[in-house]
Amino acid sequence: MAEPFLPYGRQTIEDDDIAAVAAALRDDLLTTGPRVEAFESAFAEAVGAEHAVACANGTAALHLAMLALGVREGDVCIVPSTTFLATANCVRYVGAEVVFADVDPESGLMRPDDLAQALARAAPRPVAAVLPVHLRGDIADLPAIAALAQTAGAVVVEDACHALGSRLRHGGDAVLVGSGRWSSAATFSFHPVKTIATGEGGMVATPDADVAERLRRLRSHGMVRPADADPWWYEMAEPGFNYRLPDILCALGQSQLSKLPRFASARQALAARYAAILQPLAPAVRLARAPAASLSVPHLMSVLIDFEGLGTSRRDLMERLRARGIGSQVHYIPVHTQPYYRARYGDQSLPGAQAWYDRTLSLPLYPAMTVQDVDRVVEALAESLGLA
Repeated sequence: MAEPFLPYGRQTIEDDDIAAVAAALRDDLLTTGPRVEAFESAFAEAVGAEHAVACANGTAALHLAMLALGVREGDVCIVPSTTFLATANCVRYVGAEVVFADVDPESGLMRPDDLAQALARAAPRPVAAVLPVHLRGDIADLPAIAALAQTAGAVVVEDACHALGSRLRHGGDAVLVGSGRWSSAATFSFHPVKTIATGEGGMVATPDADVAERLRRLRSHGMVRPADADPWWYEMAEPGFNYRLPDILCALGQSQLSKLPRFASARQALAARYAAILQPLAPAVRLARAPAASLSVPHLMSVLIDFEGLGTSRRDLMERLRARGIGSQVHYIPVHTQPYYRARYGDQSLPGAQAWYDRTLSLPLYPAMTVQDVDRVVEALAESLGLA
């Protein structure tokens, strides 16, 4: 019998998840009901945040964070080029301009020096926000990034969509991503390939009660219902969006969140197996470099491959792997090279982002995988590259 196909990522949905959704479907409120607040409270506790606000998806979370923090037309925001489109697009949604930062070619993460160079290129325009991206689940150097942002008068908004459960060593602490120690907001995604899934869904964690309140208004058309008003009355001080996350999906989210420790342990164990058995393929194939202070719950298993030295192309390799039942993906095409941003800002040279892109490939990683699956992936990779 043929071995099952291994995609680069997938959700893990179990019987209790299905039961939680079924129970929500039997209740009166399918959209905005008690499960939204329950999920938000459980999530805030899980990441050590003061407040958490659920929304439609990770992109909506980024957009809401920009709005709630007052980023507007005429402002500038710093975004690493190695990320998904949404990190930069959310800046444009509010009329601000993007200055792209380069990244470490070995990790894909924006470093403090990359940020400093981007801030210099942004001058003399005011920089409103810096958006570090915790690629793969590894954490950027938040203390140093926050210090530079503060000097520039900018807030920090973490794109933590890959990093639920990850921690950063700082002094004697292991600080959870989302706790708000070095940022005004952190955004998360619950897309099926992420650490927990709601189908689509997102969350903004923030230490600021006023920001949380504005996030809640903005996710629901900007409406408020004054406590002493007539029962049908609502008011809108500013327009918002329909970015609500339904009760049904929050039921799934809360069920999934209860499994975060198990999912995290599984991902870490699989990543450790990859690290061990990929060693013989070095230097042609190497793991992405993880910062020493990053205690990651890995979302992606990114390797760096010397395609030119091996005399092959990434496309050919991906096709060979697929023929053997192994899925793979590329994270990410540098955003500054996209047609829209090239037309707006011109051609730019960000060699770290380009070097990362030229070599990266994401291999299968998700909790339902086994150690034997990892062995199968690496064996197929070695044979497909002529390294077996």
